[in-house]
Amino acid sequence: MNNGVLQKLKLQNFYLQCTLIYANLLLIGSTEKVGFRPTFLLEALFSDNRLTSLSQGEMERAVSEIVEPIVTSHGMELVDVEYRREARGWVVRIYIDKRGGVSLDDCVFVSNEVGPVIDVEDLFQSPYTLEVSSPGLNRALKKERDFERFKGRSVRIRIHNGIGKRRNFRGRLVGCTNGVIQIEMGGQVMDIPLSNVAKANLEFEF
Repeated sequence: MNNGVLQKLKLQNFYLQCTLIYANLLLIGSTEKVGFRPTFLLEALFSDNRLTSLSQGEMERAVSEIVEPIVTSHGMELVDVEYRREARGWVVRIYIDKRGGVSLDDCVFVSNEVGPVIDVEDLFQSPYTLEVSSPGLNRALKKERDFERFKGRSVRIRIHNGIGKRRNFRGRLVGCTNGVIQIEMGGQVMDIPLSNVAKANLEFEF
């Protein structure tokens, strides 16, 4: 039996465990629409004989390249991809969004679309759980357009290389121009190169 046929049989025999997780009421996106945060979990059983030389970061980028065209073709936005080992094992976590917020049906749809495609790409050497979710209150900021879209909001930024021995910043987002983020802290505006950002998130304001 060739690998293609075997792969199809594996896909047909996936054990799907769907769990709906609802958090407390939250604000989604710049429209500040109040709603529930839906999370759809798809747990698939994969073989353990896959080999990969990709690092964790490279794996996240590889998954992003696979997922983003699928998500954007259906009017949604890929916010972030995480690939990490947790207590239950390896997790591929995909965050999606759209104007007005994503629904449970959106999460289910993306899971059903991207799950088989990711598997066919044969990236993983261990079983993993695929989780698709809305970004939540502390939405990640990854691209220049994210920092422009949410200017005026409170943000937290951690950088790779410290500025004046400081690596963590929290303040009001002014914007992002030509790859440089401007953040206001204590009445002063700090410039942070986007290329130096390790992690950036919105901060929920009560």
